[in-house]
Order: sequence, then C-alpha cells, then structure tokens
Amino acid sequence: MRQDGIIAALSLVTLAVLWALAARLSADPMVLPSPGETARVWWALALNGELWRHVGATLWRVAIAFGLAMSLGSVVGIALGRMPSLDRFFGPWVTVFLNLPALVVIVLCYLWIGLNETAAIAAVTLNKMAQVIVTLRDGTRANDPELDGMARVFRMPFTARMRHVVLPQLAPFFAVAARNGLAMIWKIVLVVEFLGRSSGVGFKIHLHFQNFQTAHVLAYALTFVGVMLAVEYGIIQRWERGANRWRGQDPQSGSETNLSRSRGAMGL
Repeated sequence: MRQDGIIAALSLVTLAVLWALAARLSADPMVLPSPGETARVWWALALNGELWRHVGATLWRVAIAFGLAMSLGSVVGIALGRMPSLDRFFGPWVTVFLNLPALVVIVLCYLWIGLNETAAIAAVTLNKMAQVIVTLRDGTRANDPELDGMARVFRMPFTARMRHVVLPQLAPFFAVAARNGLAMIWKIVLVVEFLGRSSGVGFKIHLHFQNFQTAHVLAYALTFVGVMLAVEYGIIQRWERGANRWRGQDPQSGSETNLSRSRGAMGL
C-alpha cells in the first residue's frame, strides 16, 4: 500500500516536470503558464476566498446529482435485473438515455425547466442515471442464484433477503458505479455551469477563457481534480477493497472469508 502511494506521488511529480518543460519550450504564459505561475494564481484565489466559494458550489451540485443518480439508478437497475419482463419493456428506454449526448440533455433541461438549479441538477442526474442502471442491472443478473435459493428456503423476509443476500453481492458493482459516476458527473457539472450558471468552477473557467487567462483556468481545474483524487483514493478505493471481501478471498491476506467457509459447510 505504501509503495503504491510512493509510485503515485512520483508519477504526479513526473507530470509536473513535463508540464514545466513544456511551458519553458512554449515561452508564452498566455498559452501554457508554468506550474509556478499557476501556483501563484492559485494562492491569490485561495487567499481572497473566491476559489473556495466556487469550488464549494460545484461540489454541492456534484453531491446532489451523484446522490440522486445513485439512489434512483440503483433501485431501477436492481428491479430490471430481478424482473426480466420489466427489463424487456424498459430496456430500450435505458439504451436511449445511455446513448443520448450529454449536451443535448443539458440544453433540453435548460429549455424545458429554465436556467435554474433544478434544471442543472436534473440534467446531470439524467446523464448519469442510465449508466448506474446498466451497472446494477448487470450486477443483479450476476448474483449467485444458490444464495438466493437458500434465502427462499429459509423464508427470509424480502427486506432481510435484500440486506443480507442481494446487496452484499452487489457491493462491488455499487463501487464501480460510484467511481465511474464521480468521473462523469463532475465533468458534466462543469459543462452545465459553463452553459448556464453564475457560480461554480465551470462558470469561472468560462469567464477566464473569455479573458484568455490560462493560469486561472488551470488553477480552478487542478483544484477540482485534486478534490476528486482525494475522494478516489480516500473513499472509493477503500470502499472497493472492502466490497470485494465477501468473495472467496480476503484481498489483503488471501484467506477465505467467513461467507465462503459457510457456503462450503452448507454444501453450496
């Protein structure tokens, strides 16, 4: 684990060195400012509080849209995975939303709902929800039928069956949906803010783009990338490692988990 962190740090340092070399070769800070110049702009924005205000606005939109997409998409995906007849009817709808360009959804939401927060959140949620549905639908189909059969034999209530049998098997798929969701949602949020919001990282990038202030664009973009990396390494990857422990081996020790031994004892 520690070695992986060192390698990741060296990778980022290498990227910064390459950035500095490219900036030196271009010799035009309006095209590509150096890491030092970008850092100075970032520090000035951080000190006056403007940076954190707009990053906070974007994070709020990401959090709301992520929560809605994950919750609604998970319910629909599990339902489609457990009921093939329902999937046959609504499957084409999911395919349409999955392949509909994000920009079209954003523009339509702004046209139908207006240039407000509701339209912004709805556009981001709709763009992500189809992907969550597909991931959880496929994960539900891959569930072990023997475990489901065992739960029926023991007449477990529906809520207990979902909590102790279905959802633990879906934990890796939840982690995948969450990781892909964050990667997609924050990009879509920036487009939403770019097109029709007066706050947030996307709005500030649009403003500084119009003024040819590349260092400011990079300062805002890199700040948000840093936040997403912290979420990825601090939350998502830990969750993913924990989610996979229910399977045959503990990812850290390689030993059998309690669930694996229990299934073997019952002859499953």
